[in-house]
Order: sequence, then C-alpha cells, then structure tokens
Amino acid sequence: MKIRVLDILHQTMADGPGLRTSIYCAGCKHACKGCHNPQSWDFKGGKEMDVEELLEIVKADDLSDVSFSGGDPFYQVEAFTELARRIKEETTKTIWCWTGFTLEEIQADAHLAQMLPYLDVLVDGPFILEQRDTDLLFRGSPNQRIIYLHGEPPKDDIPGTVALQPLR
Repeated sequence: MKIRVLDILHQTMADGPGLRTSIYCAGCKHACKGCHNPQSWDFKGGKEMDVEELLEIVKADDLSDVSFSGGDPFYQVEAFTELARRIKEETTKTIWCWTGFTLEEIQADAHLAQMLPYLDVLVDGPFILEQRDTDLLFRGSPNQRIIYLHGEPPKDDIPGTVALQPLR
C-alpha cells in the first residue's frame, strides 16, 4: 500500500506538542483560501512511498511522536489507516492528524471514519482566512478544533481543546 508524500519533517515542534515526525501528504480538494500549503493540493505531487517504508522512518525517529498533515490525509484514508494501525501496534507513539473535514463529516462516512480509532488527536475543519488567528496553537482559525479522540486532554496541554468519549 502506498501514500503520496510531499515531505517528511523529523523532530519538528510545529505540528503538535513535543518532537514529532510529520508526514505531509499530497492531495486536497478543500482548497482553503489563504492555505499555507497550496502546493499540497495536487494529488500527483510528491512521490509515492510504501506504508512499510514510512513505518520504518517513524520507528527510527525514536524520540518523536507522529503527525499526519497535507494536503489532507483523509483523501488517502486506506493507506493512512494502515500506517496509523501499524504505528499503534508496533510503537507507543501518539498520532495527531490535520484535516479540512469536520469530525462530524468523518463520523458520518464509514469510509473516512476507519482511521479515527488509531488517531489520538484530530485537528479538524477548513482554514477560514477571514478568521485567521496567529495566536492559536497548531491551527490557523478558531473554527478548527483540537479534538482528543480518546479521553481528556492532559491538564498541561493546549487551551481550547475538545475531549470526546473514547472511540476505541
């Protein structure tokens, strides 16, 4: 199984708390006005990488957790679900994922929802340029939510997060 990848950043602190291995995928139809990464919209951008190869990269970054961004990983949901499942089975890493879909849209679509059980945090919703707020952590506009999918956020974590009942 393959994922079309634009870039991989190692030990970054920009895509979630702590050190992270961030996998930026190609392909997005949301086309948010003012998107900070419009080159990621092209579904033919970047290069194809095997899930197994990406898993080895994630495992080799032994001090880092994982972030999926893009583009939008939910446009490659089967392969990202497989990668997330393997990360959860073979490591203790947390996974954050950014998407232009809302959680409600994902939950209403069984095809998209298949990845949710393997994600720890979902940053959802489209970026809205007119609501841009550079003071927000890990998101660009306040409509985007940082959702802890499996319980309460840590007490010292990011203000304004949302916790759901466990999905697992």
